[in-house]
Amino acid sequence: MGGPGSGRGWRCDSKPTTDEYLSLDVRVLARKGMLRPGAFGVWQWKRGEQSRGSISTRAEPGRVLLIYRHRQEGGDWKDESYPVFIERTPCHFGGSRPWFVCPAAGCGRRVAILYGGGVFACRRCHKLAYGSTREDEGDRAVRAANRLRRRLGWKPGILNEPGDKPKWMRWETFEREAAQHDRLVEESLRVMARRLGLLTRFFPK
Repeated sequence: MGGPGSGRGWRCDSKPTTDEYLSLDVRVLARKGMLRPGAFGVWQWKRGEQSRGSISTRAEPGRVLLIYRHRQEGGDWKDESYPVFIERTPCHFGGSRPWFVCPAAGCGRRVAILYGGGVFACRRCHKLAYGSTREDEGDRAVRAANRLRRRLGWKPGILNEPGDKPKWMRWETFEREAAQHDRLVEESLRVMARRLGLLTRFFPK
């Protein structure tokens, strides 16, 4: 598994973002039963069909053991194995919600998500910004359009052809969401053209 931020584009004028790091969400692990004492699991990160890394977990009472290998900047592989403690808070309607206790030295914050590769720690310990803080209207339109494509079962990517109506979806709903998708694609292309100075040529007012 790559080290923290491996494969990301480095920018000198801003912090790295959470989108550029591998992440573990305690809520997802809980839903998959990976926090039950005695449970073993393997979590894998992918970008499309390509694997970005994997990690093994072993749940123990009150904590989960993270087991993985990593390297940074093409160095030697290093084995890691350490516990991350779990705390729970009661929910209003019964039950409890799990939280990671950040394992970074001197932290101990209660968080839902850990980021990293070399060592998994909270967003503040890695000094990460949220990816959405760098988005402009074009980026937001692309992200919203791809959400609709996933819901409609279409291939991700706004430059790909639209797909067919899902069998389970009503025509009225499909036509509304397909039209919304088209508006978002048009908006993202307008912003892209503006960035390239092509707005007046391809998108006359």
